[in-house]
Amino acid sequence: MAVKQKILIVDDDAHIAELISLYLTKEMYDVRIAEDGDMALSLFAEFSPDLVLLDLMLPGIDGYEVCRRIRKTHSTPIIMLSAKGETFDKVLGLELGADDYMIKPFDPKELVARVKAVLRRTAVPAPAEEVKPRAEVVSYPGLTVSQTNYSVTYDGQPLYMPPKELELLYFLASQPNQVFTREQLLDHIWGYEYVGDTRTVDVHIKRLREKLKDHETWSIATVWGIGYKFNVTQ
Repeated sequence: MAVKQKILIVDDDAHIAELISLYLTKEMYDVRIAEDGDMALSLFAEFSPDLVLLDLMLPGIDGYEVCRRIRKTHSTPIIMLSAKGETFDKVLGLELGADDYMIKPFDPKELVARVKAVLRRTAVPAPAEEVKPRAEVVSYPGLTVSQTNYSVTYDGQPLYMPPKELELLYFLASQPNQVFTREQLLDHIWGYEYVGDTRTVDVHIKRLREKLKDHETWSIATVWGIGYKFNVTQ
């Protein structure tokens, strides 16, 4: 049975803290809540979380100071939560060592997506001997996509593609006939910065289709109401 990742929520607004906890618990995270800075530091030492969601406006020790103290001894990912949206506040939070900064009010679903993205980025890699070799080239009749040297060969000729178009094509083609939602593609190719802007995927799919005409054995297919897949008929 997989060990649950642990998240510490630090917020003096009980309603917000409980709402965040509900969403994260549903995603199978182990969650604890601290109501002020002192409690946050105490729970951090006791709970050893994998990530901290840290409100800045706290009674007693504020969020900035909590972040400073954690960063003296730990590199645990921290996502700051604040009603302050000025650039100065964001820059200060990031300079203190925060991994991300979200402005209140926010959509809990976006917060969950950012939590997953930050945990993924900061995950400790498995030992080299346990890492499975990953194919960096996929080939189909008339099409070869290499993520090793970022090249595409189409009908025997080199075809230029910007990096994100190539990464999107490679991701789909490396998992033929598997359907991916726009949100999943955003998460895998662009990361949390683009969460919610699904038009980005549609635009890149359109550009790919302009460059790659449907082949008799493969195509980039739309799955209506869901997303896209690299359809292979062989």
